[in-house]
Order: sequence, then structure tokens, then C-alpha cells
Amino acid sequence: MPTFSPDDLLKQIQQRQFQPVYFLQGEEPYYIDLVANQLEQSVLPEHERGFNQVVLYGKDADVATILGQAKRFPMMAERSVVIVKEAQAVADLEAEKSWPFLEAYLKNPLQSTVLVFCYKHKTLDARKKLGKLVGEKAAVLTSKKVYDNQVPAFIAGYVRSRQQSIGGQATAMLAEYIGTDLGRLTNEIDKLLLNVLPGHSIDEDLVQRMVGISKEYNIFELQKALIQRDVLKANRILTYFEANPKANPLIPNLTLLFGFFTKLLVLHQHGNPSDADFKKLGIMNSFAQKDYALGMRVYDFGRTRAIIHLIRRADLQSKGVESGSMTDGEILRELVFLILHPVPLSAIAG
Repeated sequence: MPTFSPDDLLKQIQQRQFQPVYFLQGEEPYYIDLVANQLEQSVLPEHERGFNQVVLYGKDADVATILGQAKRFPMMAERSVVIVKEAQAVADLEAEKSWPFLEAYLKNPLQSTVLVFCYKHKTLDARKKLGKLVGEKAAVLTSKKVYDNQVPAFIAGYVRSRQQSIGGQATAMLAEYIGTDLGRLTNEIDKLLLNVLPGHSIDEDLVQRMVGISKEYNIFELQKALIQRDVLKANRILTYFEANPKANPLIPNLTLLFGFFTKLLVLHQHGNPSDADFKKLGIMNSFAQKDYALGMRVYDFGRTRAIIHLIRRADLQSKGVESGSMTDGEILRELVFLILHPVPLSAIAG
């Protein structure tokens, strides 16, 4: 049986074309949950679920229990549903002693049962017998990790699927602030959609207000201050961060700065980056592209590389390596000072 995409499976479910066995696996749990939840809500009407729908959790189940449930005939219904959540935690799923039983069921599944395995954060080894068997006999979804440069397109697509629109700057803010956690990202977008005014698109003001980003004092404004070499603004933001440490934790801020300067380094390697070069890095809108273009003029290749070294050093300091008694606020303040004030590269990167 071929491997399916999330859209393929969702379309089949919508058309009520159900497979007897689904194996949903991979590093990105969002799509696994999306398909499993759709099956949970769609196969049976609500009044039939009490007797015919079973949800098992991997740490509490074994192969015998799962197959026992799958072999039950439905009670006063056309189908029964068995969903195994956190299937990667089923103790004997990958044990060779279980394979004959799994093989027997997969080769001849009960057609009235929809059996769903939610196998998160990894995939079966396709070279081993179980991986080959599942690949041949089940409807397989392999949910791959989403990379930073794919997040803006995901945001735009998700908003569009809700018959709404989102501005380029708002997209960039969500992508940078939340990153590749698709579950959290969709939750935040859903919250924004509930608060967007009729006839309006999601803009940066709404994102700042609803996602909890201060309009004046946030990592994006600090990044802008670094690009513009605005020492006064940078210090005001740092003072705000130090006064509100819970709302502005160090590690996410370092991650965002690291992402910015890493992309800047890649753009330097292109020399004169084209629009396509920007888009490959997930820099979609013109405002962000202008910021990166200015950043390239302010920080040359060597300086950018040295700043990345500084950010890595700050990350180690945040973990207690050669930081002494420095607070998170002091670590970030020192980092910003070294970025803004030219010093010999040997002093930075040494």
C-alpha cells in the first residue's frame, strides 16, 4: 500500500473511504494528531461511539490487547474504531515474538474495524520485518519534521483553509516567535481568528496583542535595533526584559537571534541574494527582506560569523558554562553590547 500525505488521508476520510489499518508515524506529531482526531470524529456517529470506539494508550497496552479489540465485531453499528495513541510506547510492538500475530492480522484485517496506530517522534525501520509489513499492508502516513523555512507557507495555508488572510509581517512574527511547533502555532492562529474583525486580515498589531508580544519591547524590536545599530533602543528593550524575565526568557530570545544571524550568513554566501534565495530561507515578505538586506550591509561575513560564535557562547553561559554569577539578563546585555560595539574579531571569536 502506498504512503499517503495528510491531505490524501483527510480527503479519503471526508469521502468516508476508510482503510482497515492506519499507521501514522513520524517526527512531527501535528499531522498524526490531525488525521487521528479526524478519524475519531468521523468514522462513527456520536451515538455509536460508546460501544464501538476504543482509545488505548501505548504505555498501558500490549499487542494482544490491541488485536483483541480490533477483532471485535461492532455492536449495532457498521464499524468499530480502535485508536492506539502513543503507539511507540507499546512495550512489545517491535518485539519479534509479536510479529506473527501482527502479520496475521495485517494480512487479513477485520473489514468492519478501523485500527489506527499513532506512532510519534520516530518511524519504524523499513528494513526490518515489521516496517516492511506495515508498509505493505497498512495505510502509512510519515509525518516529517517541518523546517524553519517551511513555517511561513504553513501559516499562510492554515489561515487560508479557515477562509481568512494574514499579512506578511504578521506571518513573519508568528514564524519567528513560535517556530516549528505546529501544535502551538495552530492554537495561536485559532485564537487570532476568533479575534480578527470581520473584513480584516490578521495583522502584526493583532499578533502582538493576542500572542503576548509587547508592541515596543520584544525580540523583534531588539533585532531591529541591532540591524539599525540603535544602541539607545536596544538598551531600553534589555531593561524591559530584565524587569519582566518570565515574559522574556533568555533561551527563546537567543534562538531567534541565532536564526536571524545564521540566515544572514547564508545570504552573505550568495553574494547578491535573489528573491528566490530569500524565499528558500523562509524570508517571504518584503519587510523582512529589507531587514536582512540592511543586516548584510551592517554586518559583513566575518562579523556575522563571529556574532554566531558569540550567541553560541551566550547559550553555554545560560547553562552555567563560564558564566560565574551572571543572570540571564546580564548574559543577554553582554551579548548585545558585543554585537553593537566593534571589537577585534580575535577578541570575539577567540
